[in-house]
Parts: sequence; structure tokens; C-alpha cells
Amino acid sequence: MIHVPSLTSYAEDDSSPSTPSRASLDEDRSGDRPLLADSLAATDNVETRDFYHLGQRPFRDDWHHDDHLSQDDDDLRHAASARSQFEHKLTIREAMKAYPMAIFWSLAVSMCVIMEGFDSILVPNFYAFPTFQRKYGEFVGVTDQTKSGYQLSATWMAIIGTASGVGAVLGTILNGHLVDHFGQKRVLVGALCTLSCLIFMTFFAPNIQVLAFGQFLCGFPWGIFATVAPSYSSEVLPLVLRSYLSSFTNMAFIIGQIICAIVIRVFLERDDEWGFRIPFGFQWIWPSFLIPLLCFAPESPWHLVRKGRLNEAETSLRRLQSSTARGIDVKDTLADIVHTNNLEQELQVGTSYWDCFRGFELRRTEIACLVFAGQNFSGLSFAYNATYFYEQVGLSAETTYTLSLFGTSLALLATLANWFLLMPYYGRRTIYTVSMLVMASILYLIGMLTIWTDHFFIAMTQALLTIVWTITFQLSVGQLGWSIPAEVGSTRLRTKTICLARNAYYLVGFIGGAVQPYMLNPESLNWRGYTGLFWGTTAIMTFVWAWYRLPETKGRTYEELDLLFAKGIDARKFETTDVHALNDNEMRPFTQRAPMHTTSTESQSPEWDIVRGDEQMRSSDEAERTNGSARFQDHERLVGR
Repeated sequence: MIHVPSLTSYAEDDSSPSTPSRASLDEDRSGDRPLLADSLAATDNVETRDFYHLGQRPFRDDWHHDDHLSQDDDDLRHAASARSQFEHKLTIREAMKAYPMAIFWSLAVSMCVIMEGFDSILVPNFYAFPTFQRKYGEFVGVTDQTKSGYQLSATWMAIIGTASGVGAVLGTILNGHLVDHFGQKRVLVGALCTLSCLIFMTFFAPNIQVLAFGQFLCGFPWGIFATVAPSYSSEVLPLVLRSYLSSFTNMAFIIGQIICAIVIRVFLERDDEWGFRIPFGFQWIWPSFLIPLLCFAPESPWHLVRKGRLNEAETSLRRLQSSTARGIDVKDTLADIVHTNNLEQELQVGTSYWDCFRGFELRRTEIACLVFAGQNFSGLSFAYNATYFYEQVGLSAETTYTLSLFGTSLALLATLANWFLLMPYYGRRTIYTVSMLVMASILYLIGMLTIWTDHFFIAMTQALLTIVWTITFQLSVGQLGWSIPAEVGSTRLRTKTICLARNAYYLVGFIGGAVQPYMLNPESLNWRGYTGLFWGTTAIMTFVWAWYRLPETKGRTYEELDLLFAKGIDARKFETTDVHALNDNEMRPFTQRAPMHTTSTESQSPEWDIVRGDEQMRSSDEAERTNGSARFQDHERLVGR
């Protein structure tokens, strides 16, 4: 448990700490104050400094007295409360002026996802690429459906289509551990360097086996990008911008798809291997400028607080906000982060993957996983194999790729429309459930029209309906699949919750990518548009789940979400429940859980010495830690503290 000394004032008298007045607090917040550790080092008050030193243990010596609350704890709660009220009152325009660098770095990190978006439709689009078919396919004879005479087998289409997904699953699991130890910034830069080397394998792949293995290895860094980006955005941005910028990850994904569609359309006319090799080479563009840029990015202050590096966390917070912003207190923000982290420790929230499945964290993990997996259940594998579907219903290659580019461009516009027309006025739950029902209806209509696909008009209607589905998807589930998992998990488990959610997405995508080619391939099931009936049914099932299980997270701080989940509030009542009504007596049973399992530095119960403003970690005494733990469990603390 991290304890912070008074965040509003420090002792000026050598004998006893002072209690600041409201006027002194306002005056203090108007100017620049020294860093937390420097302020403590500057005072001669030995009692205050020693109290801070003791407060860094997970279990405070004086916590077993409910009536023995220090002024420092009061200041921490009051500062956190002030920050929470400020977050709720902050408008979008004010937030953009106050946090320009937080927005910039959030966008920069999200740009990494462009590469995964680029690849997500690169290889599936090559299935209908004549030169790609001749290089990696088998000769089956010239027909109306195989005009090049070559066709990839359904087996290899399934393997290539899922190889990167399997790699991404392993990458996201690995990322959960790497971020805990190294932080999001260093992990992201390392993944970009690794991907730059792995692209050589897919670029020069001499056969389909090497191509599949290269896709598998590239999936590792792609999985890291997809989970670090929304996590980082949710941790550096204020509440009012949180959903917009965490969902920008989805926009970056679409930008990658648009670039891919343009590149493929440009090189479609080439009749040699460079027609598909050059598009693979385009993946080297992003690491070339993102690696040097992200080396200067600030680390997440939430990660630094969890590591006990409060000095660095405060510096990071100052870098994220405007130097000219007025009325914003960095120390209040730091207090809010520390207070939320302490609250989750009191609720026995650990930091391992296992903790994601314990107690009320299981419900949060379920929501994050199924919301993300819902993107695939809504028919994503069908819609984003649209070029191959268009070919199977009789459209030419030129028409196929033109429609693909047109649909992806409209998807980008739909993402922007969501920011201005839906997200400011409607809740996450409403948008998700209604759109899932609409997409299911579209898929059923596509399936029923297959009866008349011998007519060109009907085939074009089906193609246009897939574009309508894409627009609906990007207006809703496409964005919320990224933003809700970034919000719903506890702060101590956020990265791991997002990793598990993304893995659920990959798992369903893996299954969908495996069965989809068999449904469409003329040498296999040859369902053509009837495939829409299958995915329409899975979309309906997801709608039913969301209606009963998906809570409303719009406008809720992380502390408020912690309390709502701990109390077990029904999903349909999240929006109307007054968090302040959850008093200490109601919350007390939820703090009486088995001791949490911690990992990394927290399992060592570190202390922090403040010496000349520098933080130095050293191991605490084993007996002292054990005694503190026993006292903590013998004497409950109220959640409000």
C-alpha cells in the first residue's frame, strides 16, 4: 500500500506539521510547487519524513486503529476527491487545452496499431490476387471463380489467416508480464525493433510454409501493440477524453486497412511477384519513425505509482499537461492515482493473471473479453473477407478491390461520426446492444438474398450490404471493443485485463478465420452468402449477453467503477446507481477476502527512503511485513479510507 504525505502543504515549523487553511491551499495551487520527494527532503521535520518513510510499506503500523487516521491520510483522500470532482466537471474543450501532450502521446502510441490493421486485410486480400495465387497456390484449372487457374487450398488459407492471430495471442500473454516489469514505453519500443527484423521473413518468403511462419512470428509484436495502445491511452488521459482516444486505436486500425487497400489496388495490375512483395515491404515505414519518437514518450504514471516511483510519476504527469494550464493540480492527480491504487489493494486486487479470475474481478474480465470477442461474433471474419466473398458471387477483381477500398474509407468516416454523433449523447451499453441487433439483421438479409445471386443486381446488393455492415460496425462495436476493456478492468489489472480481452478476440477470430474459408471456398462448403446466416446467429447471441451483462461505464471514474463492481450492482443499474450511497457498512464485506497474490516488486513489500529527493528501494524486514499483514487482516479498514 503506497502512502503519500500531505499533498497540499508541508511543515514549515521544525517541531510539528502544519495544517493548511483553504486560502493557503488555493494560493499554493496557483504556483509551481517542488517535487514531492524534494519537498520532503527540504524540510527539517524529522517526524514528517520518518512518517513518509514508514508509510511506504504495504501495511501501515497505525492502520489497525480506525480512530487513528493521520492528517496525511485525510489530505490524500481530500486531494483525490477534489481530482474526481474536477474530472467530472471538465469539458472536452477544456481537456484538450489542458492536456495537449497527453493527447499527442496517446495518438503516437496508437499509431503502432496501423501495422496490425495493415496486415489484418493484407493477406486475406491476396487470396484473390492473381500473382499471389500463382506463387503460393495450386493449379485447379481456369473457371469463372478461379480466373487465374490457380487457387490456394482451404487448408493453407486457414493456416495463413490464423497464423498471425496465434502469434498475437502469445504476444499479448507475454505483454502482460513485460509491462509489469519494464513499463509500456520500453516494451513498445522493443516490439517495434523486433518487428522490423521479422518483416524480412514475410517479404522474402520463398514458399507458403515460410510465409505462414513469418506471419506467426510477426503476430507477437502485433499483439503487444494492440494491448499497450488502449491501456496507455486510458492511463494518461482525463476522464472526458478517455473513451475517445482509447477508441482511436480502432481508427488507427482502419487507417492501416485503408493504406493496405490503396497499396493493393495500385499494385493489382503488376503481373510479377513484386505486386505482392512491395505491399509486405510497406510495413517497414512505421517503425522507422515511431521508434525514435517513442523513445521520448513519458511513462504511464499509473505504472510508476504501482512501482512506488512517485517522484517519476509526478514528473510524468507534469509532462502530460500544458505548462500554461490553470486550476489543475498535479499533486491532486497523483493523490487520486495513489488513492485508487490503495483502494484496490484494500479490495484485495492483485496483479497476476490469476487475480483476473478471482472475486468480482472475474465479472470484469468476462465483460472485457466478451465485448472484445463480440467484434468477431458480430460477423467480422465474414465482412473482412469481403474481397474473397465478392469474387465468389461473381464480381471482377477490379470491382472487388474498388468496393473494398470504398467500404474501408466509409468505415473511417463512420468512426469520426461516432465521436461527434453518438458517443457524446449515448452510453456505451446502448450503442453496443442496438448496433449488434442491427448488424445481425444485415447479415440475415445477406444470407436470404443468396437465393437469387445468379443476378448481378442481387450480387451487388449483397456487396453493398457488407459495406453497410462495415459502417454500422465502425459506428459502434468497432470502437467500443477497444474502449470498454480499457475502462472496465481495475487499474492494477488493466494491462492484463486488456491482454485477456484481446486474446478472447484472437481466439474467436482464430476459429472464425479457420472456418470462414471452408464456408466460402467453392471446393469446400461453398455457402457463399449463406454464411451471413451463421454469423447473424452469433451476433444475436452476443446481443442477448450484452443486454443482461454489459454495464454502463460512461462518465465513471476508476474509483467509482471499483465500488460498483465490488458491490455487485446489476449491469442495467450501473448508470443510475449513486456511488456515494455505497457507504462504508455496505462495502465492508467486500474487503474481507483472502489475501491477494501479488507479483513483481509488490511481493517484496518494498520501502522507500527519501534521501536528498531521490527514491531508493530496499527490502523491508520479513518479520515487520508479516506483523503488518496480520494487523491489517485483524482490523478492517473502511473502503472510504
